[in-house]
Amino acid sequence: MVSQTEFTLRARSRGFHLITDEVVSQLPPLPKAGLLNLFIKHTSAALSINENADPDVRTDMESIFNRLVKEREPYYEHTLEGCDDMPAHAKSSIIGVSLTIPITNGRLNMGIWQGIYLCEFRNRGGGRKIVATIME
Repeated sequence: MVSQTEFTLRARSRGFHLITDEVVSQLPPLPKAGLLNLFIKHTSAALSINENADPDVRTDMESIFNRLVKEREPYYEHTLEGCDDMPAHAKSSIIGVSLTIPITNGRLNMGIWQGIYLCEFRNRGGGRKIVATIME
């Protein structure tokens, strides 16, 4: 059986944000076993799984990606939507727009130190739409 729901995450500032609790609160009851696929419907944000304990990881991830993909590069042609837009598209492509997480005993089966991240690459990205597909 497959079920699907769509919800909007609250707007966040640019950065890497732990959203596990917000995502889980939007899901219907999970099956005993299965898979959860999360898909973000945007080209300037991404989803990732990473460290959920030390907030320094989120700060460091933002610093790393800002050094990897810089703003205001002279070779960017896509510049009409702001200096953070083209780098946001590139960062989204690097990290990706979907996650698949196993479901075991009616819960997301992630490691103790793992959490779901919203990677917000725009200065003002707004609410981000997520499609959650549950497969039993």
